[in-house]
Amino acid sequence: MVIDTGSELSWLHCNRTPDFPLSFDPTRSASYAPIPCSSPTCTARTRDFPIPASCDAGNLCHATLSYADASSSEGNLAADTFYVGSGRIPGMVFGCMGSASSSNPEEDARNTGLMGMNLGSLSFVSQMGFPKFSYCISGSDFSGILLLGDGGGDANLSSWLAPLNYTPMVRLSTRLPYFDRAAYTVHLEGIRVSDVMLPLPASAFLPDHTGAGQTMVDSGTQFTFLLGPVYDALRSEFLKQTGGVLQQLDDPNFVFQGAMDLCYRVPLSRRDLPPLPSVSLVFRGAEMTIPGDRALYRVPGQVRGSDAVHCLTFGNADLLGVEAFVIGHHHQQNVWMEFDLQKSRIGLAHVRCDLVGQRLGLGLQGKLRRG
Repeated sequence: MVIDTGSELSWLHCNRTPDFPLSFDPTRSASYAPIPCSSPTCTARTRDFPIPASCDAGNLCHATLSYADASSSEGNLAADTFYVGSGRIPGMVFGCMGSASSSNPEEDARNTGLMGMNLGSLSFVSQMGFPKFSYCISGSDFSGILLLGDGGGDANLSSWLAPLNYTPMVRLSTRLPYFDRAAYTVHLEGIRVSDVMLPLPASAFLPDHTGAGQTMVDSGTQFTFLLGPVYDALRSEFLKQTGGVLQQLDDPNFVFQGAMDLCYRVPLSRRDLPPLPSVSLVFRGAEMTIPGDRALYRVPGQVRGSDAVHCLTFGNADLLGVEAFVIGHHHQQNVWMEFDLQKSRIGLAHVRCDLVGQRLGLGLQGKLRRG
């Protein structure tokens, strides 16, 4: 399943097709129960869905979900018994999806569905009642480790894991039009390129009176997106520090994924990128440092003469119509991410995720994508 801290409802494909060969057959489950649209679950607990739940022709609760990567799914809400580890959880609410569209069919054909992990009442972690969860995303592919609970079974975890630096979550009880209350929101206080702190006022990183401008940690979004003024400052400083090191792509019509317009030409014959400036996201109480090689991303299929195209992995949120800062999973690679729900904080530590897997005696598995 795709693990997504940026969405609420977990769901499974319930209609096997050539595009989605892995599916759940509800007719084979004696404990499967579709949820009627008159149910309080449908009328009250779906209020944080981006698209309100509706009533289908059979009077069942119908959900339509869409994601930042342009994929979508729709189907009915249902409840069934889930087994996780040695635990048995009856009445777990999830989506039994009859149709889906994908922006990456080859990848999605290997997935059975999505695990919604945000703070909404119907998310997987909320229904399970976990006090915390952690994950670590490999730096080489989409694989990684997901640890549910406090890791009590791994008593030596803290003995070899680097000390976590914690940043508090921002929680609002008041509804604001552009503030996602179910998201994992943190205080972003500044951005540093190598040793240069961007000359921006603190107000540039604060939500306004409508809630626009929150900073969300989202394992389901690939890259990181910054509001326009902050993006412009980062772009300018990164370009300044890479002058004479890399050749900028001179093509004003090329904007990667509609939001990343600082790109470079790198000879195909070059095996490694030259030393590049790191980018540090400075949170209240913690920092996330993106090494120079991860600050750029080679764009698949883009070649200019004998050069590949590499783009800055920070995008302009204004170009996507996104009213928030979004920290994507590309910049969370090789970072132990702990979501402490009891103490309302997120802990960070830079680690090698493949080594974490070996220490825990686990094979690397799981996927993180979408938004």
